Amino acid sequence: MTSAAHDDFAIEPVRGLPERPPVGEELLWQGRPATSALARDAYKVSWVAGYFVALAIWRAAVVADASAGSVIAVMLPYLALGLVACGLLYAMAAVQARATVYTLTTSRVAMRIGAALTVTLNIPFKQLGAANLAVKRNGIGTITLETLGDTRISYLVCWPHVRPWRFAKTQPALRCIADAAQVAKLLSDAAETRINEPVLARAVPGMALAAE
Repeated sequence: MTSAAHDDFAIEPVRGLPERPPVGEELLWQGRPATSALARDAYKVSWVAGYFVALAIWRAAVVADASAGSVIAVMLPYLALGLVACGLLYAMAAVQARATVYTLTTSRVAMRIGAALTVTLNIPFKQLGAANLAVKRNGIGTITLETLGDTRISYLVCWPHVRPWRFAKTQPALRCIADAAQVAKLLSDAAETRINEPVLARAVPGMALAAE
């Protein structure tokens, strides 16, 4: 598995890939995270919003008197602060989603990720141990990838495109993608086909084959 950093002004010969695929490798799918789902799943916007609402209600119950005006006056600053916080988190999710391109080909998974520092991860199917799917009712889901070998992937560099809380062995993830089950099926079929391809041995000049 290889990873390479590219600046924001690099010209990609193929969108999401640092170089053109070799002959015989075909592009099967490309996608990126859904912004709203990424904001909820990775940036916990719903939890942050709930926290500020609960805080506003608690402060109103403790400080405000029985009048509606007093309740609103106490709650409003907390609700406004919560709105700003959620807006910032949503904006961060939008920037991450826009900078991301997930690519599936007939031989690998490629992930162009990162808003400030753009990094491309190439994961050949033969270095892929397993792929796990978590999907919601709306079809949006996450495919996490378990890699083989001793290659170490930085959790911090790849976040939020990783499985949460897996620090010892970072698992890259196609996070919050639409039609996740369909993409997972496409990945499974492509990986199985690639791994089961027969390997043709090269004939060495001057070497005769032994007859049985």
